Amino acid sequence: MSHDIINPAGLHDPVGFGYSHIARTAGGMVFIAGQYASDEHGQVTTTDFGEQVARSLANLGTALASVGLGFRDVVQIRTHIVDHDAEKLTVLARHIRDIWGTRPPTQTLTGVAALALPDMLFEIDAIAVAPATMP
Repeated sequence: MSHDIINPAGLHDPVGFGYSHIARTAGGMVFIAGQYASDEHGQVTTTDFGEQVARSLANLGTALASVGLGFRDVVQIRTHIVDHDAEKLTVLARHIRDIWGTRPPTQTLTGVAALALPDMLFEIDAIAVAPATMP
């Protein structure tokens, strides 16, 4: 299946880190790499967990918008939390409700010891599907 690799404006250039932000298939599937609280240089912007979740989700929104999609088109998310606990789950759940309301996408949450950069506390990747066009 053919696909496009996309590294949109508004997100840091990830190639130096060894990945790309988005792969879009001809069939309408969109795979978005792990988004974290990164600035335009790929550096973590804050050490506050809640702020990292908000910035990561904003970056996910930027990635989606770059291919003409929105949060409503997301069918699966995978979240990764350093030193996961109930308090962090509550913070994440609040952000998820704020975006998706009572119809969140499927989600797998993984508690991890560390992520790619020392100050990263949260990362989210996603699969989205472009709406089908009617004949």
